[in-house]
Amino acid sequence: MLFDIDGTLLYGGGAGRRAIVRVFAERWGRGDVFDDMRFHGMTDRGIVRRGLERAALRCDEAIIDDLCAAYLVALADEVPRATGFRLYPGVVELLDGLADVAGIAVGLGTGNLREGARLKVAHARIDHHFRFGGYGCDHEERATLLRVGAGRGADLLGVRPDGCRIVVVGDTPNDVAAAHAIGAESVTVETSGFTAAVLLAAGATRAFSTLADAAVRAAIVGEA
Repeated sequence: MLFDIDGTLLYGGGAGRRAIVRVFAERWGRGDVFDDMRFHGMTDRGIVRRGLERAALRCDEAIIDDLCAAYLVALADEVPRATGFRLYPGVVELLDGLADVAGIAVGLGTGNLREGARLKVAHARIDHHFRFGGYGCDHEERATLLRVGAGRGADLLGVRPDGCRIVVVGDTPNDVAAAHAIGAESVTVETSGFTAAVLLAAGATRAFSTLADAAVRAAIVGEA
């Protein structure tokens, strides 16, 4: 199981956006490059790259690495101060329920950098549920980072990735497309604003209003 974080498990109160805007504003006075940019479904490295391109600044891997490091410092400051930071309905109950299911490895599949992911789920007090993950620092493309995460989960189960049923739990059409790209199922929720109709039209296996829906657990573990 590969869970997305932002928009799926929790609302970060805008901490991530404020952190990256802050870095660009402090470095170049160009926090404005993100004003009309929606981050949903993007990876952190992809957001940094897009910001550099929009600001017509030099963009190479070393610069992106440096900005990602600065972003993590800013994020560690922003997360504890984020107004409205919260878990979405049903998250705790679902994760608690999955903890007792044999043969399941529960991990993260997120565009967040590994440390950024840790900061968010630790602040939400759900970090103990996730033993592995695929992260935005593994690859800039979501499908590839999900494939990395699936491989780590398969290792924990002691099987090959192609011997696993892989389920991506997300909230955007990008999550759905990435799941399809690695041959995974996609269980989606409407919590970031994409409707069930839109998610299903994108190819989601199942779509629910929130993770509190009584049928979510069955869909994830393959009981329905």
